[in-house]
Amino acid sequence: MSILLIVGLGNPGVEYEQTRHNAGFWFLDNLENGSSGGRWQKEGKFSALAAKTKINGTDVWLMKPQTFMNRSGLAVGAIARFFKIAPDEILVVHDELDIPPGTAKLKRSGSTGGHNGLKDIAAALGTQDFWRLRIGIGHPRSQNNKAPVIDYVLQRPRREDQDSIDDAIGRAMQVIPMLCNGEFDKAMKELHTVR
Repeated sequence: MSILLIVGLGNPGVEYEQTRHNAGFWFLDNLENGSSGGRWQKEGKFSALAAKTKINGTDVWLMKPQTFMNRSGLAVGAIARFFKIAPDEILVVHDELDIPPGTAKLKRSGSTGGHNGLKDIAAALGTQDFWRLRIGIGHPRSQNNKAPVIDYVLQRPRREDQDSIDDAIGRAMQVIPMLCNGEFDKAMKELHTVR
């Protein structure tokens, strides 16, 4: 088993590009820029932007759903069925309120934690048994921000938080080759070890 599809979650449109909810898109943009593969192409049958690349000799699809966040399952389900990609060969990269900026965590299956994009993907795949790369954006309460969660995730991070998120994305990118080799325990140990 190895990762064959990496999905970054976000909302399409320039008004959302710099918002916390688009951390999954930021990750995929960094990964695609550093890969030796195709460039983003609009794939209407998947309702997504997609690029095929090679990571450690493995063909891997990169995908940014172009539905809004709460309909991400439409795109993920379509590409998974078309290419016969199993749920445990899928990595979904998304923003995570419950961990601070500067932190990235990897896990397989479990609760969707109220994340509407994950809920929709789990419904489309018929299981929660897919991999998640959680990019910490912090919770408004921990930031002394009185905004409701729905508004907070659709705001730009503070400069220092953006720098921390970018650092976490950089560290998480380093474990992608391990995930595409099926070295899941090694990738988790590497990513979760505090330096």
